[in-house]
Amino acid sequence: MTSHLGFPILTVIIFVPLAGALVTAALPAPRSEQLAKTVGAVTMLVEIALVATLVVEFKTRTAGFQFVSNQPWIPGFGIRWFVGVDGISLFLLAITALLFPIALLGPKVVGQAKSFVGWMLFLEAACMLTFVSLDLFLFFVAFEVTLVPGYFLISGFGGLRRNYAAMKFFVYTFAGSAFLFVAILAMVFLVGRYDGHDSFSLITLTRWAGHLPIADQEWIFIGLFLGFAVKIPLVPFHSWLPDAYTEAPTSASMVLAGILFKLGAYGLLRFGIFMLPEAATRLAPLLLTLAIIGITYGAVVTIMQRDFKRLIAYASIVDVAFIVVGIFAFTAQSITGGVFEMVNHGLTTGALFFLVGMIWERRHTYRISELGGLQKSAPILSAIMILVIMSAIGLPGLNGFVGEFLVLVGTFLTDRWWAVIATSAVVTGAVYMLWAYQRVFHGRAVGANATIPDITLREAAAIAPLLAGIIYLGVYPTPFLNRITPSVDHLLSHVELASGLHVPERGNPRVSYTVPSAQRVDLPSSALASEVVPARLSPARGRDLAATKTVAGGRQ
Repeated sequence: MTSHLGFPILTVIIFVPLAGALVTAALPAPRSEQLAKTVGAVTMLVEIALVATLVVEFKTRTAGFQFVSNQPWIPGFGIRWFVGVDGISLFLLAITALLFPIALLGPKVVGQAKSFVGWMLFLEAACMLTFVSLDLFLFFVAFEVTLVPGYFLISGFGGLRRNYAAMKFFVYTFAGSAFLFVAILAMVFLVGRYDGHDSFSLITLTRWAGHLPIADQEWIFIGLFLGFAVKIPLVPFHSWLPDAYTEAPTSASMVLAGILFKLGAYGLLRFGIFMLPEAATRLAPLLLTLAIIGITYGAVVTIMQRDFKRLIAYASIVDVAFIVVGIFAFTAQSITGGVFEMVNHGLTTGALFFLVGMIWERRHTYRISELGGLQKSAPILSAIMILVIMSAIGLPGLNGFVGEFLVLVGTFLTDRWWAVIATSAVVTGAVYMLWAYQRVFHGRAVGANATIPDITLREAAAIAPLLAGIIYLGVYPTPFLNRITPSVDHLLSHVELASGLHVPERGNPRVSYTVPSAQRVDLPSSALASEVVPARLSPARGRDLAATKTVAGGRQ
């Protein structure tokens, strides 16, 4: 099956960086260091062109998955090459395609360029596959593969404690994935028997998951949550994050913080809530509580940091907790804001780590006490830093404000007191970010701080796309919202039908969208009974679900 473009564009998007990684590995030794970055740059530019085509050709009135490729892979186990993209995953692909070439070409890399470029391309391919996988086995493979290049980027090119940080990153996330794998197998074995084979298809499993006993649904959801919570990471599963982000080289810090944590938040939304909406709504108070604890704890710890890079790493704990609040408030505004914040975090945090890396290259320290007065010798660098910080704290007119506003407004409709506490993230964010900026860039410049060079033309050109995205999404977020709204509305319709949760309509205009018949999941038992019934499951088990929306349907 191919898309309306005439070729399987998602498959091409996945294999282009993988092919680039293989070409890089095969480069002859005498010229490999010179050619590696050229191969990486060309490959990632092709990737940007493909993803840009995807965004332009994406149909805004379709809530289902588009550009679908669905082919047998390991048919004996019901495993398929099943990939597709909807409004929720579309811009995660876009920020991935944008951030990787900036991380590759912007910061300076100390070490073997051939290895660095190869691992970066491999990581990009794995991230792309994770965001588009609609087969749970395929998703798990891609989700786990991201650990390998992440480990080698930290251990091979990081700071003095890089081996400790890389091992901690790998062990923690790998251990979390064990729970994820068990949960996936439990789901498949309980509801996945079709045509005499188990199925790992997201659509198939979602259709039947609601017929499981609620206790089984909750245990499976907890397994999924544990796997994703470590990757996000959500407090108290976060202790690997500061070391990994701080010890990683600048380029790796940009993609680890800007892209990899999205895999956990995206997986929680795509597979946790979509497959098991009743369990998600029942456990939402627990997850909201953990998120609020993360916001409070993260803010306190961040304010205490004396290392600029570590401060930004800890600030990510607050950001991801804020996203989780939006996801589990279960309103159109909050979930849209949560997805928006995933994209925002890639732009803003990617830019912050890049800028801090520039300071390191000039002063070889992250200690705030050893910096100060940099504004006098590097005024352009200082101006760019304050722009990005204003984005991070949610200044109106920049991208951070749009996401934070949507999350808080949506959360206020269903969980008022949690929204009030979550608002503290905006206030504390301004405190620790502006205080850090003041100590680093203001005051009297002493010694080497008085003579550091300003941002170079190459560095300015590299960071310019991130700045453009920060401003564009803050001023005109409509293209983003037009593409994501049908998918979010469809998700919430499914949550309402499967769990009985009431989703407030206030402030959420009715939208019309289509869902391909093959992707409809809210089928009545009579429709499910017409298919091959799983050997261990009867469609009479559980309650009937209402039929899916008509082609022009919206949430009712």
